[in-house]
Parts: sequence; C-alpha cells; structure tokens
Amino acid sequence: MTSSLNIELIKRHDLEVGSFYFCKNHIVAGVNEGHAFTSKKAYQVLELGKAHDGNARPLVYISNRVNSYSFNPTAHFKTQAMFHNLKGYAIVTYDEMNLEIAEMEQTFLNNPIAIFHKLRDTLKWAEELILTD
Repeated sequence: MTSSLNIELIKRHDLEVGSFYFCKNHIVAGVNEGHAFTSKKAYQVLELGKAHDGNARPLVYISNRVNSYSFNPTAHFKTQAMFHNLKGYAIVTYDEMNLEIAEMEQTFLNNPIAIFHKLRDTLKWAEELILTD
C-alpha cells in the first residue's frame, strides 16, 4: 500500500493548556499536567486546525495522554458538530487509569475511535482511516 498521509510536522502550537502538533491529516494533542481541557480550549485548538486545513481535508484528532488532566467527555458532542471533516479520534494511553477513562469516553463519540498504547500505532491507524475515506 502506498501512503498518501503526510505525517511531517506542519506547525506546532504551544498554548497554555498544552502543545499541539499539526500535520497534513491529523492533530496530535499533548495537554499539560493538571490542566482542565474545557470545550472552550478544545475549540481554540480545532480553530487552529481549521486555519491549517480548512474543512475540506479529512482530519484525525489524536489525544496523546502522557500527562494527567481533566476533560468533560460531553464536550465531544459540541466539537463533532463543528468539524464535519473529523474522520476519527484516537487516544494514546500509558496507564490503566487513563485506559479506563478512554474506554468510557468512547460512548460520547460518533466518529471512529480507537485506543492505543503507542503513538506509532495510532499514526498507522489514522493513516488507514484517511486512506479508506
């Protein structure tokens, strides 16, 4: 299979809430330890994504949960409605507690969602999801 997904970094945004890495077809989010990642802050990140990609290019959001932070999963209802080009959502967990939270969070998403333990595996899944779109 020939890959058309460009995982080369286009732009990194360091915000108060964390660091966000924008590539051609995905955003990798690294929220800082102890932050409350609210829907307002999620909108800010997704607006940055729109500035990079518009609404035409399919996009996968990857939550790389290296740090512990809070997030209200019902905010997914708002963000999904705003981004019609969002093709999938992936969560990378590194411990049992975050795995359990991610499993519960799956019930709040209509898009394809997957949970991984390695970022590299997540990028492969995102690539396959985009290519099958």
